[in-house]
Formats: sequence, structure tokens, C-alpha cells
Amino acid sequence: MTGTTQRVTALGGGHGLYASLAALRRLPVDLTAVVTVADDGGSSGRLRSEFGVLPPGDLRMALAALCGDDEWGETWAGVLQHRFAGTGDMRGHVVGNLLIVSLWEQLGDHVAALDWVGRLLGARGRVLPMALTPLDITAEVRGLDPDDPDALTTVRGQVAVASAGGAIESIALLPDELRPCPEALAAVRDADLVVLGPGSWFTSVLPHLMVPSLRHALLETSAHLVVVLNLAPQDGETDGYAAADHLAVLLDHAPDLPLGTVLVDRSETVGGTGELAALADKCGARVVVADIARDDGTPRHDPVKLAAAYADILAGPGSR
Repeated sequence: MTGTTQRVTALGGGHGLYASLAALRRLPVDLTAVVTVADDGGSSGRLRSEFGVLPPGDLRMALAALCGDDEWGETWAGVLQHRFAGTGDMRGHVVGNLLIVSLWEQLGDHVAALDWVGRLLGARGRVLPMALTPLDITAEVRGLDPDDPDALTTVRGQVAVASAGGAIESIALLPDELRPCPEALAAVRDADLVVLGPGSWFTSVLPHLMVPSLRHALLETSAHLVVVLNLAPQDGETDGYAAADHLAVLLDHAPDLPLGTVLVDRSETVGGTGELAALADKCGARVVVADIARDDGTPRHDPVKLAAAYADILAGPGSR
């Protein structure tokens, strides 16, 4: 594509989406984040319970990731992420969560309020919720019943699912009747590139595929769809997972997803890419192996390296 700014929409939540957005904001793209709204723990959970609002925490983190590296961006990102200490009722609350909920109450509009926060921060992109209804994740988990290790147990709530301790077989969302975010659906349909992952696989990445209208938008968009695999298994959610296992679970939940690229760090392919490539080939995708991890040995994506990988995908074959 030449002569126009490419549109990129990134889906996820928490630290995984933060890493992806911190990379994408470095590119000359029109960037939108679509964020999961199922958190029920910490400051977000308390505000959700008390005010009946969307959990603001993952939305706040996405906004912070879109702040620039200049003094303004770094200052406001720090304020947004500031968590109160002390021993009183404010302990554990985060400034950005309170700011977002305040604007929701003032404006009565989830999207307009997030846009206002973005303007204050000078955010290099837009942040949208994946739905306008607070959601609960339920999971079928194997191995929680000591008398019947093969039995499935239903676990409800993001925190409970993430810390269940068994093998998660599948997830679903409640309530069945949810309100999609029209702007999020449009951002997926109109994108040139859609990025799914990295992040907590069952509680931040896969939930996007469980929203019927959002899944339909992913099926009908002409965007190039990229799945970014995690750098390591996550305790409680994906213990023992290799790269191919992440992709297999995603395809189990959405076998008709029109993937274009599977992006994986070279450290995850030391034993070869055979199984991963075979899975990708089944859905018509290509596997791109790149150096996208930090050099300090921690399982975190490096924003500069990840930005370079995204830029190559945007410019390479198969992108719109």
C-alpha cells in the first residue's frame, strides 16, 4: 500500500497488549486497540463491583502504552499507572482507573471518555473496549477434582480462571446477551492489519473470539490477520505449552479464523517449526520467526524488535 496510512487494529489485554501497542505506536500507522473487559480483580474489580462499570484496568494499560517517549508522554503515563499505597480505602486503586470511571460518569459514553483520556495523554492511537457490557469468563478446567482427575470443572471469573491450577480445556463468556462496541467492530472491518496476541491466552486473547459480532468482523475483514505467540508458558493458564500448543488452542476455539501470519520468537523454535508450520499451513498462514524478545533473558517482548517485525509484515507479501 502506498500513498495512504495503513490502519492497524490490535486485540488483547493486559501486559501482552501493552507490549504490542508499545511496538506499533513506533510505526507510521493509524492505530486502534480493542481491549478485553472481563477483569474482576484488583482495583478494576472493585470499581466494576461498586459502580457497575466496565473494568478499566486493561483499557488504562493500553492508553499508557500509547504514550510517547517525550516528557509529556512519560509523565502522564506515570500518573495514569500510579497505584496508591497506604492502609485506607484507596489502597491499591490506580489513578488511571479512577480517571476513566470519572469520565464515564461525566459523559455517559464509554468510547467518548476513552477518547478524552487519549487526548490528555497525547496517545498515539485509539483505545476501545471489545464490548460495552462487563463480561465474565467461564472455563472448563480438567484436573481440579482429586477423586476424578479427568473430570471437567466449570470455573467463573478472570482471576479464578487464571489461577485455577488445572488444564483449561475451553472458555466462554457471560452474559450471552452482550452489547458489542460498534467502533471496535468497524476498526476490525476497516483495518489493513489486525494483530491478535500476545498475552494471557485464555483470559486476554481468546475472549475476543468469543464475542459473536467481533468474531464475525474478524471473519469478514479483508485485513491481514497476525497472531503473535507468547514467549513462554504462563503459570496457571498455559503450563507446559510450546508455541504450537498456543496456536492449536486458538484454532480449537476458532477453526475458521483466516490467519495470514503466525509470528513467533526464534527462542520458541529451537527444536524446529515442523508442528507449528503444519498447523499454520492448515489455515493458510505462514510462520514468521523473528528475534522479538528482550535481551535480558526475561520472557518479554522488546518493543523496538517487535516494531521491526510488524513493519516487515506490513510491507511483506500477503498484507493489504
